[in-house]
Amino acid sequence: MFSEEPKLDNSEENINQPSSGEPETSSAQSAPVATAAAPSVASDSSADEEETRPAGDVDFGQLLDQFEQEQASLQEGEVVRGTVVGISERGVVIDFGYKSEGIVNPAEFTEDGQITVKPGDEVDVLVKSMDSHDGLPVLSRADAVRMKAWDDLEKAYRDGTNIKGRIAERIKGGLRVDIDGIAAFLPGSQVDVRPIRNLDSLRNQEIEAKVIKLNRKRSNVVLSRKAVIEEENVGRKDETLGGIEEDIIVEGQIKNLTDYGAFVDLGGVDGLLHVTDMSWGRLQNPGEIFRVGDTIQVKVLKFDKERERVSLGYKQLLPDPWASVEERFPLHTRITGKIASVADYGAFVELENGVEGLVHVSEMSWSKRVKHPSKIVNPGDTVEVEVLAVDPKARRISLGMKQIQDNPWRTLNERYQVGSRVQGRVRNLTDFGAFIEIEDGVDGLVHVSDISWSRRIKHPSELLKKGQEIEAVITSIDIENRRLSLSIKDLEPNAWERFVAEHQPGDVVHGKIARFANFGAFVELEENLEGLCHISELSEERVEKPEAVVQLGQEMDFKILRIDSEGKKIGLSARAVGKDEPIVDTKVYSSEAGGGMASLGELADFGIGRSAGSEEPEK
Repeated sequence: MFSEEPKLDNSEENINQPSSGEPETSSAQSAPVATAAAPSVASDSSADEEETRPAGDVDFGQLLDQFEQEQASLQEGEVVRGTVVGISERGVVIDFGYKSEGIVNPAEFTEDGQITVKPGDEVDVLVKSMDSHDGLPVLSRADAVRMKAWDDLEKAYRDGTNIKGRIAERIKGGLRVDIDGIAAFLPGSQVDVRPIRNLDSLRNQEIEAKVIKLNRKRSNVVLSRKAVIEEENVGRKDETLGGIEEDIIVEGQIKNLTDYGAFVDLGGVDGLLHVTDMSWGRLQNPGEIFRVGDTIQVKVLKFDKERERVSLGYKQLLPDPWASVEERFPLHTRITGKIASVADYGAFVELENGVEGLVHVSEMSWSKRVKHPSKIVNPGDTVEVEVLAVDPKARRISLGMKQIQDNPWRTLNERYQVGSRVQGRVRNLTDFGAFIEIEDGVDGLVHVSDISWSRRIKHPSELLKKGQEIEAVITSIDIENRRLSLSIKDLEPNAWERFVAEHQPGDVVHGKIARFANFGAFVELEENLEGLCHISELSEERVEKPEAVVQLGQEMDFKILRIDSEGKKIGLSARAVGKDEPIVDTKVYSSEAGGGMASLGELADFGIGRSAGSEEPEK
């Protein structure tokens, strides 16, 4: 039997197959030789090729090997340097030495809506992924910057050097500082050598600080700006304190702003510039004129060397506007200003920077009844005013707004005369009378005694109501004192005088019971005219109460017993009607009944018959 020789696979056949032009050998003979001689042959042939290759030829195989080695060395998470080769909607294309370009999200190169790089720029990027769904490596500029920032933070922490960052926002316990995309914490106690109440004033500022704590794995970074300031102040403080004196002018930098002022660094020593010493004018917030970091010149107002406290002034370097205010604002000058603030008693008007005047509420309008200045003006309004008074020592200027308008009292005599009838509205009621508004800005007074001829009125509210439209007669006009006297009773003829002229004691008159008093009944004889029938004159019988014998509204006849022209009182009797007996008026009238609206007084004492237990009749 013949044994079959083992067959070789195609690959082995290809490897051992002789090249054209060489003598053929059997596979059995050549296999062991080729296997043993392969290394030496290869090296020899390579050496022969190098010796025989013409100068200038490129060994593409060697370049390919080198390229593949370089490609294999690139790993994800590595920071490499590349060149911008293009910008498209998909992103910024970067050539970073790989077989294909990488792409970066365009947002990482965008500021204020504009791309910040152009083709040819070299940038550091981080390899996020070597293969993406579209075949392009994904790169990140932000991650590369962040990684470099971590390296810088670690170096600064090891070496104790300063690091720069920008304050992003205020957070609980201090401030968040952005360091190239890394969020670091700046505790409130490490912001400055002095406590800062308003940490918000430091927002968006670039600062230098020391790294006092760092944990990269937990992304924890703690900073201290106070340590940097203390280093800077070493040696400067003593020098600065030695050169400070009151009333000298020094230069400093604003470190912090508060509601009440600003702290100024004079060189290792902080001085306080109070808000009242910043400007001669009204200043609500120091931030209106100063910013943190500003370098300014100030005057030393007070200096306590032991306590190291310095009070500074800024407005003291400027002329005091009140020194020449009388020359710039003479009396009766009209000027335009801006409402600075409004109070219950008036409004402050800024005439110029540092000079304000007060318009009292009474000087705002001739016609309007101003309950509060805010009903007429508001802060920021531009108004025209007239200078009424100037007091430079007290730093006060009195202004008027109504003086710019026409004064209705100046031409009052042209529109009204004494005796004229006017119509108006009851604006206010007082104990002594009623104020009647006859036109805008012009009020007249109706005294309580000028409301009625016959009725004695204790308070105007007995006949008048607020807002009521009435008619009155002008009795006097005083332009200088702005007083106008009115009368309601003068609208009608004097009922008293007419009655006295037509009647006398003994006449019988007809009347109506109008109201009761404990001493008798008041009788309405005609409109606005009353008389009094004493309780003793209501009946022949003894009467305890007047309402026991008569009723309200009851009409009956009365005989006139007495007419008192001086007191404008009329005494009546119901029981004497129809009797021819002579009139005997022995009653004494008290002033108590005189409060009955110009009516007859009560009869206080009267004597009829005998007193109990007395034998003699009373006088």
